[in-house]
Amino acid sequence: MSISFVHKLDFYTMFSTLSDSAQSALAETFGVVDVEVKWERPQDPSHGDAATPVALQCAKKAGKSPREIADRLVEVLSAESDIEKAEVAGPGYVNIWLTTDALIRTLGTVRSACTAKVKRENEAPVIIEYSQPNIAKPLGVHHILSTVIGQSLANVSRHLGYNTVTINHLGDWGTQFGKLAVALEKWGEKPVDVCTLDDLLELYVRFHKEVENDPTLEDAGREAFRKLEEGDPDLRKFWQSVVDITMQEMQTLYDRLHITFDYTQGESFYEDKMQPVINEGKEKGVFIEGEGGALIVEFSEESNMPPAIVVKADGATIYLTRDLATILYRVSTIKPQAISYVVDVAQSLHFKQLFATVEKLGWDLPRLEHVVFGRMSFADKSMSTRKGNILKLQDVLDEAHKRALIVINEHGEKIQTDDVDQLAEIMGQGAVVYGVLSQNRKMDMIFDWDKALSFDGNSAPYLQYTHARAKSIVEKAGGLEGIESIDSLSTKERLVLNTLLQFSGVLHDMQRSSMPHILANYLYELCRDYNSFYNEDPILKADEPARSFRVHLTNLTADVLKTGADILTISVPDRM
Repeated sequence: MSISFVHKLDFYTMFSTLSDSAQSALAETFGVVDVEVKWERPQDPSHGDAATPVALQCAKKAGKSPREIADRLVEVLSAESDIEKAEVAGPGYVNIWLTTDALIRTLGTVRSACTAKVKRENEAPVIIEYSQPNIAKPLGVHHILSTVIGQSLANVSRHLGYNTVTINHLGDWGTQFGKLAVALEKWGEKPVDVCTLDDLLELYVRFHKEVENDPTLEDAGREAFRKLEEGDPDLRKFWQSVVDITMQEMQTLYDRLHITFDYTQGESFYEDKMQPVINEGKEKGVFIEGEGGALIVEFSEESNMPPAIVVKADGATIYLTRDLATILYRVSTIKPQAISYVVDVAQSLHFKQLFATVEKLGWDLPRLEHVVFGRMSFADKSMSTRKGNILKLQDVLDEAHKRALIVINEHGEKIQTDDVDQLAEIMGQGAVVYGVLSQNRKMDMIFDWDKALSFDGNSAPYLQYTHARAKSIVEKAGGLEGIESIDSLSTKERLVLNTLLQFSGVLHDMQRSSMPHILANYLYELCRDYNSFYNEDPILKADEPARSFRVHLTNLTADVLKTGADILTISVPDRM
């Protein structure tokens, strides 16, 4: 009998059937109902393919010892045709080993998980907003966090079939443009349309230095922005030139990082959409007069939030005003089921106030989520930001490219490539991105160059090299052929196979939790398990049918690594 990796048996359907059998036994033998039997993968492969702690969880309700309940579950599960062995472990865990046939039949689900799902046309879209740089400033290294976290979440959402809309919400409005206009007039040495982004940044930094000696500059900046808001033609032309210069330079970096957006809309887009929101808030009594005539929103004492300003005393709008208009526009035009804002922890209070304000306004809202992330610092202190300057993202990517070239040269003939410079770019970009996405986004992150460019640890080069190794083996095998039935699996084959079977669940876990490190760490685990298999079990020199099966296993590993890397915005070369 030949085996093909088609979707013959859904991995999760099989476990659902096992769960149903266990739940029936719990109900009939112990009178325990409404209990969910969950399966987890044991950390030690010698403890089986899956385990459930349900006997421990329902012992009190059943009035029986966990061991007694577990013994009954082992008896019931041992009768299932897909289970080779079941046993009680520890105080009451139930461990199971699946039959070789059952494991191999489920590999079709791995192949399916590598294919993007058909879009859920009948579902409302989900909006993911990320990157959100300020116009007139270069992308700093801190921008990579929102940018790649957001893109990876958008990628996995699309891969799983969700109708996904991505938006880059630019900071292209506000008093900073008034300040820059004043700086250009006072100290600019050339017209704005021939300035570079570095020129604009230098002027902006100088404004803030000069204001320490001349506080009236602040008033001049506010006055210039007021004129800009009122439509002054010269200031509007100046503003558009600044936007164009910034976007042209930013796009180069977005291309390097594989970042794309469906819409790039600045705060200025909502300039004519704020007044209706302001009027509605006043009519509903949500926006009330505060100190000096400002419009504010007050929150309950239980919220522990200070009042939020919606309109300043001088009539100027702020971030909150524009974000309220943004939500109303998106709800009325895109009609999403959810909006996720990928923004750093420093904005936590802002989003709490924003979400509380729209609830007070009584709008029909989608699910609103602030996908928060911490700060990033470098283990290499020489990469620290200096006062009055920013560590530019371009400089970090260039540094990654340079360091990757050194690593490639150090490995000599062990690394094979037709284009060393291109490989250095792939490795460098991957190192920086993976260095972010492999860490828990809710925690502050430390980026270490040595770890990021290592071929031995949890890094992009390790992932890229493992993928290239797997592709090389498949190429040397002369392609894929049908394989005969396998009677048994080696320990390492079983290890890789079990890891592959987790892929679909990992993608769903990442999407549900908005945590990219779940996928990154899974890919590292797969690389580690595959390399352990590669080092212990012969592949091309194995006898049939083991040879063909192991080539198929290798090819499937390569496909999963590529699919996962693509979702994380990382390229994996076929040769390395």
